[in-house]
Amino acid sequence: MFGEILEINGNRLIIKKNLDEGELNTYVKIVDNNNVFVGEIISILQDRIEIKVMGSLTTDKFIFGVTSKPTLKSKIEQLSNEEINILFGLNNYQANQNIYIGKSALYKDLPVVAKVNSLFANHMAVLGNTGSGKSCGMTRILQNIFYKRDSVAKNATIFIVDAYGEYKSAFSMINAVNPELAFKSYSTDMASEDDTIQVPLWLLSLDDICLLLGVTSKNQIPIVEKALKLVTVFFKEEESVIKIKNSIIAKALLDIFISGNVPAAIRDQIFSVLTRYNTKELNLDTQIYQPGYTRPLKQCLMIDSTGKIRDTELVIQHLQKYVIENISLEFPDGTFAYTLKDLLYAFDFALIDEGMLNDDSIYSKNHELRVHLSSIIESDQSKLFEFNTYFDKEDFFYMLTHQNNQKCQVINLNLNNLDDRFAKVIAKIYSKFLFDYAKKKRDDRASTPIHIVLEEAHRYVQNDSDVEVLGYNIFERIAKEGRKYAILLNLISQRPSELSQTVFSQISNYLVFKISHPADIDFIRPLIPYVDDEMVEKIKNLQTGHCLIFGSCVNFPTIIKVDMPTPEPTSNSCDISKTWF
Repeated sequence: MFGEILEINGNRLIIKKNLDEGELNTYVKIVDNNNVFVGEIISILQDRIEIKVMGSLTTDKFIFGVTSKPTLKSKIEQLSNEEINILFGLNNYQANQNIYIGKSALYKDLPVVAKVNSLFANHMAVLGNTGSGKSCGMTRILQNIFYKRDSVAKNATIFIVDAYGEYKSAFSMINAVNPELAFKSYSTDMASEDDTIQVPLWLLSLDDICLLLGVTSKNQIPIVEKALKLVTVFFKEEESVIKIKNSIIAKALLDIFISGNVPAAIRDQIFSVLTRYNTKELNLDTQIYQPGYTRPLKQCLMIDSTGKIRDTELVIQHLQKYVIENISLEFPDGTFAYTLKDLLYAFDFALIDEGMLNDDSIYSKNHELRVHLSSIIESDQSKLFEFNTYFDKEDFFYMLTHQNNQKCQVINLNLNNLDDRFAKVIAKIYSKFLFDYAKKKRDDRASTPIHIVLEEAHRYVQNDSDVEVLGYNIFERIAKEGRKYAILLNLISQRPSELSQTVFSQISNYLVFKISHPADIDFIRPLIPYVDDEMVEKIKNLQTGHCLIFGSCVNFPTIIKVDMPTPEPTSNSCDISKTWF
């Protein structure tokens, strides 16, 4: 029996210490008439013990949070084994509703379980210094899901955005564990034995293309929009688009005529445009009729002895015949395939069609996008956009999540050999595709829950310029709306202070390994519920492989030791002594 209560201050109790009663950070019950509270021993001095009241205990459950408080007459007692099981939620364990996540750091061999729905139907963050056990912890939790013998998570769909190629070794054997499960690995490394991460350009939205081209200003979006609409005209095979194409080319040429440039420059620009952009009806060899003779358009652009284009009016009149007023162009609708080179072709014409050749300042700003697109085409990254066949969004999702017609529960996207900027773009494009797919399935969302695990999440989930340019950030949108459509984020990061505050504020479950950087501590303290000085000290002093877990998935914040995964991800630190000596 503990000593009497000497003082009550808020939810803190100061009690008289009797003999050697009490162990730091263990739990006790506080009995006050018909009420039973649970408290944590947070301080032990020579003659007194300090206890923080955590919640209340009933005959079959623990309720976290303090609404009423004990009185000075309350009795402090040790928890029985049965009460400890209730505290940790072990009394109502069900195989398909709970998942083992580790062992209690305080009560030897006591398993700690989480509620599957609460853990995986909400956004989660796994935080900690490098080497603290984040990757191993997340891997082990997922392995615990798939290694369960009494229930099989065959309808799970988990995409891992793998920053360093660590996770293939950890999940490639799940089919051997259970034939109903499968793992699929993608890579951006063309020399890899894995399937290549692919980006079907025709399935991307305007926003995706803006991300791909590095748009930094709202003023650049119209030119990308125009280029995409021109793709629909230039690369559809239907005869119906020919008249539209003729009209667009003719308007661009007429704009060149009235640009105010010298005749030689006008002629050269028209030659340049018609050399690359032409139809069977409108090209440099198009015959222009005049009473008495006909001649090709290119001859009508000859400059006479006075320095003027000889047949300016005749050419203008001919071009005006092709012009169609109030043409309504549409975005590609995903029903036909096009390539990066097709997009570049359309982008160049968009620059011309918008008259930007005649405005150096506007042209320069938008030409940056054209240069960026060209650099992608000329790089090894262009292979990510190459396809031999056309497919729609449903086909693409099926391709991503199946192998040999078997459903894959874990899909690994290895971005290891991409630079940070391009890896971030690919992560956003894939996340947006999955979000849009989930939204489309909103009436049957329970059948296809999707989890996106972002390793090194601070590389992707940042306070960047997307909101100002596009009006939203895809990770922030998923964080705020994803639960409605059963698409969830799982963030793994060693630098939480670099994460988007909006995303971080939507996290419901946390596994926090050792964090020592003051900026990261100061960042998480106001954003995470329950964090107080005692919890901060715990976080700063955790051993490797130990974490503080709290949120909706467990009854109360508690320290656990996570079992090592089998097999492990390839995330071990270098063994210097072995390597050097």
